Amino acid sequence: MRRLPFRRLLSVATLAVVGAATLGATAACGDDTDSSGGSGPVTLRLGYFPNITHAPAVVGVEKGIFAETLGSGVKLDTKTFNAGPAAIEALFSGALDATYIGPNPTVNAFSKSKGEAVRVVSGAASGGVALVVKPGITSVEQLRGKKIATPQLGNTQDVALRYWLKEQGLTATKEGGGDVKVVPQENAQTVETFTSGAIDGAWVPEPFVSRLVNAGGKVLIDERDLWPDKKFVITNLIVSTKFLKAHPDVVKKLVEGQVAANDFVNSKPDEAQQAVSDHIGKITGKPLDLKLIKQAWPTLEFTNDPIPSSLKVGLDHAVAVELTEPVDLTGLYDLTYLNEVLKAQGKPEVTLP
Repeated sequence: MRRLPFRRLLSVATLAVVGAATLGATAACGDDTDSSGGSGPVTLRLGYFPNITHAPAVVGVEKGIFAETLGSGVKLDTKTFNAGPAAIEALFSGALDATYIGPNPTVNAFSKSKGEAVRVVSGAASGGVALVVKPGITSVEQLRGKKIATPQLGNTQDVALRYWLKEQGLTATKEGGGDVKVVPQENAQTVETFTSGAIDGAWVPEPFVSRLVNAGGKVLIDERDLWPDKKFVITNLIVSTKFLKAHPDVVKKLVEGQVAANDFVNSKPDEAQQAVSDHIGKITGKPLDLKLIKQAWPTLEFTNDPIPSSLKVGLDHAVAVELTEPVDLTGLYDLTYLNEVLKAQGKPEVTLP
């Protein structure tokens, strides 16, 4: 039986950033300067990324869902990020209490703090990643000698590609050599380098998959097809252990907000897509093209299940391509409040593998 390809690896660059922040993590976990300020409403500092894969967070903020579930006793202070390492560094330094984030930085934070700094309290999204190539490439073997981009050496998609190539019997070295030349570059560059012919394809998340398809590419591999039931975590919700211990009631309300946001996203997709476009416009100064959002939307599943099994398999794949060491993930998940919320609403609870 073919092994599954990696979905969320341990990024070399992320390890460096998180490693540098480890002392800050220890201090943050031990320092008692929490966000409550000692009086008045508790402040919850919540991080997220202004993109499609963080749609539950974007919609939850834009539509006031979090503010409603948190109530008047909690002040919501939101912060946006463009990369996982920066969000984890903010959490380690005590500038964040919770954040939506991918599994790779989640594992890094847990590992570098020796299991002390963070807990996963809910899922958010699954899917939304593909290998897009030039139309003339119709088989795996035709990738031999080609240049394929990934967002960063050792990042989630980079390891996913390298592990998949390994399973196909093709080599790809960290230095850009081997049967397939892997070219790490910023996602924002991929459309230009693809259309110019500098690369022959890219393993990327949405909305860059859709952008490359619109630029003349075709999907060779939809990563959903490589996972059981087409499910793998791309975004989950983590909280600092310190905040969780100090304010469990606030964390439960946050999880209630996450579940409510996903209900909105799944029951009112058109309104949710417009909210994503509008909110990203408020943050970046330019709304994300609504047509692009609608094109990418079906490749994602917005789920409260953090799909722990996929995170573990992703870690195994990162180890297999020699980009990280094994990590004991015992204690990473605390789904107590998620299951309480789901049970109260008559929804299936999430079980750990």
